[in-house]
Amino acid sequence: MRPDLIRVVLIDDHQIVRAGLKAVLSTAKDITVVGEGGTGKDAVALASRVDPHVIVMDLSMPDMDGLTATRELQKANALRTPTPGEPMTRRVLVLTMHTEDEHLVALLEAGAGGYLLKSVAERELVDAVRTVAAGDVYVQPTAARALARGLAKRDGGAEERARFDKLTDREQSVLKLVAEGFTAPEIGEALTISPKTVDTYKQRIGEKLGLTHRSDYVKFALKLGLLKHEA
Repeated sequence: MRPDLIRVVLIDDHQIVRAGLKAVLSTAKDITVVGEGGTGKDAVALASRVDPHVIVMDLSMPDMDGLTATRELQKANALRTPTPGEPMTRRVLVLTMHTEDEHLVALLEAGAGGYLLKSVAERELVDAVRTVAAGDVYVQPTAARALARGLAKRDGGAEERARFDKLTDREQSVLKLVAEGFTAPEIGEALTISPKTVDTYKQRIGEKLGLTHRSDYVKFALKLGLLKHEA
């Protein structure tokens, strides 16, 4: 198997759904499906057995649901020491029919790397898998709005707003652009600064707010309602 292939495990309690997802992923030359299962327990077992980069998993399943399985997989990630050639972490992309705020918030807090509605999987699944495999966060515009609402219900975002207001205008701009998924060169071009200067701003933001990964930026920005895109 080519070392550059993104290894994917498919978890859904409906075999016909898994077949459809597999057919979609088969169109991508850089992605291969290495395992399938129908429960959250299957996800945990297969993660250990085949070392996938991404686990595409349904939210509502018997035995162990997607949320519980995501938490279990994150615990396993924290305990394992990958051998050469294995992914550093097994990332989870949740695939579901539901858009309830609390589900979205809980999944993000549990460590899910993305959230995709089944209704758009045929056209977005490949991009979502690539995004999550790269260590980034995949959040659809409609899901971003729901996440913002759910996080606001939970704590109002007052603490985050106070911390955000302590940043300089340029630091605020960089934070928002990072959360939206732009790279350092793209941010530099947008703000007319060098990529190295962008990295300096990111370092300052990290020191002030404790943000390290883009997932941290996304969570922070969502709580402030900075990612309210149009569908």
